[in-house]
Amino acid sequence: MTANDLSVWLRAREFIKKELDNDHVFSIWFGSIRLVSSTEDSVTLEVQNKFFKDMLLDRYTKLINSSIAKSCGKEMRVEFALKETSADVAAKPPLDHDAKEKAQAKPFWPFSRDKQEPGKEIGLNSKYTFDSFVIGPSNRFAHAASSAVCDSPAKAYNPLFIYGGVGLGKTHLMHAIGHKVLQKFPKAKVLYISSEEFTNQLIGAIQNRTTTKFREKYRHVDILLIDDIHFIAGKESTQEEFFHTFNTLYDAHKQIVVSSDRPPKEIQALEERLVSRFEWGLVTDVQPPDFETRMAILKKKSERETITLPDDVYYFLAEKIKSNIRELEGALIRIVAYAKLVGKEISVDMVRDVLKDMIKEGEKKITIDIIQKKVCEYFDMKLSDMKVKKRSRGIAYPRQIAMYLARQLTDYSLPEIGEYFGGRDHTTVMHAYDKIMTDLKVKKGLNELIDRVTDSIKIS
Repeated sequence: MTANDLSVWLRAREFIKKELDNDHVFSIWFGSIRLVSSTEDSVTLEVQNKFFKDMLLDRYTKLINSSIAKSCGKEMRVEFALKETSADVAAKPPLDHDAKEKAQAKPFWPFSRDKQEPGKEIGLNSKYTFDSFVIGPSNRFAHAASSAVCDSPAKAYNPLFIYGGVGLGKTHLMHAIGHKVLQKFPKAKVLYISSEEFTNQLIGAIQNRTTTKFREKYRHVDILLIDDIHFIAGKESTQEEFFHTFNTLYDAHKQIVVSSDRPPKEIQALEERLVSRFEWGLVTDVQPPDFETRMAILKKKSERETITLPDDVYYFLAEKIKSNIRELEGALIRIVAYAKLVGKEISVDMVRDVLKDMIKEGEKKITIDIIQKKVCEYFDMKLSDMKVKKRSRGIAYPRQIAMYLARQLTDYSLPEIGEYFGGRDHTTVMHAYDKIMTDLKVKKGLNELIDRVTDSIKIS
């Protein structure tokens, strides 16, 4: 390979960097790629690992192909080769022949304290490990990213931002990361905390004038796992404190893992500077599990609890409970407990009776059209009012309730829901959902109203 061949990739890198216009993203995804061979019609690029390759193919194929075409003056076939060196060695930058030696000359990862006992005083749940996590199409990518973080903390995927609905495995993955890191690096200081607890501790520190101690706790860790980050939205002091905590850890090459119920850009009232930092690394989601994954989850849970059920019961549960993993596992424990208490053998008929409040066999699929119709009937509105741009409270608030119910009762995405409401964008739907969620906590009678409308929707 000649110097001219190398210049092809160097020029392409410049095109990519200009197009991305984000030095952090460029450094993470393209800083370690090397050109290892080229022919008249193809180039081969070396990347760190399979996960890295899959990410590039998924996100940046078009950008890489067009940039190399510009550099060569013609279309080229782009192939990827996996780096053979250990993932624990810092990635070698292009044309820097001393990088590997430099990386090997210093410890792979700095630690914040002497050896600690794994799982002690760090907030981890011993049940949430990678071994107990069931992998399926809905969570495979998030699982791979989490595993990669354990292999090379604070390297390519920092921060790691995992988002998705309630009970889909975000918290499980965060705890699993903590446990795996402690297995690989016993001296690492790992801290898991919910955003609500982080906020409460900050308030206590301010009241007791112990903010210095608070900062020492959170800014002297090797891995910070912070759950439900959307909780700090709108809380200025908490966001300010977390912003500086994030910067301190990131600059010290410490790993940060964050979870939320939505992507960074969709968290209302979250400061833009935090949104930007969350997007420096990798943002990945977890989705509701498919039927096969639900079956595997039930079998795994049964194995852990030494439970044996008839196959038709597993099938029935997996078919009827689709919303989230937590509800699925809860249903399993509930029917087993009932069977033990009453001394009955577990059967589909028994399960159907015990879980009748959770599942309704033959229930009509809920659609947004049905939701809009029932909300309009309740508020004596025209169906067309759901789609118009009017903002009068008599129309806007029922419309927000309908958007809230659409998100609660259907599997439609935010953009899809918006289309049903006159082509509104996903941020409008999210705002409506958040508003109703807030009002449910403070407005007397709203819970009862929502329940009545929901019941009318389900029996329609």
